Amino acid sequence: MLRLGLCVLGIYACFLSWGVLQERVSTTTYGEGQKFRFFIFLNVIQSLSASIVAYAYLKFNRRDLGNPSWDLLKNYIQVAITNVLASPFGYASLKHIDYPTLILGKSCKLVPVMLMNVVLYRRKFPFYKYVTVFLVTLGVSAFMLLQPVKKASSSVNSLYGLFLLTINLLMDGATNSTQDQIFRKYKVNGQQMMFFMNLIGSGLMFLWLLNPLNSELSEALNFCAMYPAVIKDILTFSFCGAVGQCFIFYVLESYGSLSLVTVTVTRKMFTMLLSVFWFNHEFSSGQWIGVSLVFVGIGLEAYVKRVETLSKQRPSSPVQTQFAITKKEAKKSL
Repeated sequence: MLRLGLCVLGIYACFLSWGVLQERVSTTTYGEGQKFRFFIFLNVIQSLSASIVAYAYLKFNRRDLGNPSWDLLKNYIQVAITNVLASPFGYASLKHIDYPTLILGKSCKLVPVMLMNVVLYRRKFPFYKYVTVFLVTLGVSAFMLLQPVKKASSSVNSLYGLFLLTINLLMDGATNSTQDQIFRKYKVNGQQMMFFMNLIGSGLMFLWLLNPLNSELSEALNFCAMYPAVIKDILTFSFCGAVGQCFIFYVLESYGSLSLVTVTVTRKMFTMLLSVFWFNHEFSSGQWIGVSLVFVGIGLEAYVKRVETLSKQRPSSPVQTQFAITKKEAKKSL
C-alpha cells in the first residue's frame, strides 16, 4: 500500500503540474497576440517525450525493451489506436454538450473500463469490485453534479454530443482493458508498454500530420521558429506528462486499470478537498455525502484486499496440513 500511495502522490503532483503547463501553452500570448493552437503536434511531442523517458528509465534500471512478438505488437498497435482516437471524440463532444456533462461522463469512467474488460476479454471480477465501482462512481458523480455553479451554461446537450462522449468513454475503456490483458498474457513491464504504446501513437499522429489536406505540421513549425519561447513551454509540458506516465504505467502493471482509473477519477475531488482545508472553502451537504461514498468504496476494497493478504499469509493448522499431505499421497497412488 505504501508503494501505491507514493504512486498516487506522484500522479497527482505530475498531472497537476501538467495541467498548469497545458494551460500555459494554450493561453500564453506569444509575440503579437498569437496563441499556440496546434494540439495534435503537441500530442506528438508529448508521446515522443514519453517514449524517450520510458527508454531512459529501462536503461537506468538495466532492463531492455524485450523482443516483442508480432502478436504482442498487434496488441500494442490496438491500444495505441484506441488511445489516440479517444481524445478527438472527447473534444468533438464539447461542441454539442456543456462542460459539466463532459466532467460527469468522465467521472463515470470506471464503468466502461469494467464493461470493456467483461465484453472484450470475458474477465470476471469479485463481487466487491462491482460494489466498489458503483460506490466510487456514484460518489464522484454526486460530488461533480452538486458542485455550486457560478455561471449558468448556455450550451445545449444534444444526443449527438452524448453519442460522441460515449464513444470517447468506450475507447478509454478499450484502452485500459487491453492494457490489463497485455500484462496478464505477456511478460512485459509498465515502461516497456509505455515505450511502444507512445512510439506507435506518435507515429500514427505524425502520419495524420503528413496528410496533404492538413497544414498543422508546417504551421506549428513556423510558429515555433517565429516564437522560440514556446519550445521551452512545450518541452516542459511534455517532460512533466512523461514522468507522470511512469507512475501511471507502474500502477497499471502492479494494480490494474480499475485501481488506476479510481486514482484518476478521484483526483479532482481530492484536489478540491485539499483546497477546503487549505483555503477554507465550503462544500454542500450533498458533496460531502459523495465524498463519503468514495471513501467507503475505497475503504471496502482496501479492507477486502488486506483480509485476502492475511489469509494467504496465515499458516495452515496441523489438521489442514495433514489432510493436504494425505490428499497428495492419495493422488500419487492413483
